Amino acid sequence: MRLSVIIPVYNERELFPALLRKVQAVNIEKEIIVVDNCSTDGTRQLIEELADDSMQVILQPENYGKGTSVRTGIQRARGDFLIIQDADLEYDPEDYHKLLAVADPVEKPVVYGTRLRADSGNVHKRTAFYFGRVHLTTLFRFLYRSNITDVSTCYKLIRTDLAQSLNLKGCSFDLDFEVGAKIRRKGYQIHEVPISYHPRSVGEGKKIRVWDGVVAIWTLLKYRFVD
Repeated sequence: MRLSVIIPVYNERELFPALLRKVQAVNIEKEIIVVDNCSTDGTRQLIEELADDSMQVILQPENYGKGTSVRTGIQRARGDFLIIQDADLEYDPEDYHKLLAVADPVEKPVVYGTRLRADSGNVHKRTAFYFGRVHLTTLFRFLYRSNITDVSTCYKLIRTDLAQSLNLKGCSFDLDFEVGAKIRRKGYQIHEVPISYHPRSVGEGKKIRVWDGVVAIWTLLKYRFVD
């Protein structure tokens, strides 16, 4: 199976080269789609320098938000499956193998990498980010009758044609929750495998805010009861 790796990027000049090397080193058939969200720190110039024939590079003319970058990458994907890869090195691209080992185009077209299952081996600091993930996942489980443990994980492996059929609209971190909601509304189960996770702090560049949690709750409610 060919994998499309979608990398949304915003102001990650220091980390992007290392991340790209890690993705390129994964021994699977793949295409790499890099979508720069109008970085201002020289990231986009660096992306252009590092680009090769195995990469699609999309340079957004304005900062439209991470969700828009992901949606753009999804529509450009040509692999059998696609996966989202943040550029901040919190996730290990070698874990692609774990997700692909479980995935099946018919039986298991959606596989999430969970950071929160006990067998993931991750040690979590009891921060607001951790508790936010837990509570939002609990709400998702209740609203969408799912048993997943990590609704907001970056690592969402989805059959490409299914992802492209979701009619996604989110422009920011709300897209994480819209994806899961629309997958469940289509009747698909979300399968999970444990993955490694190395979280950054706000001081190290983590971009999630408290307001994003409020938007996430509204997104889950909206796609369950309104839209």
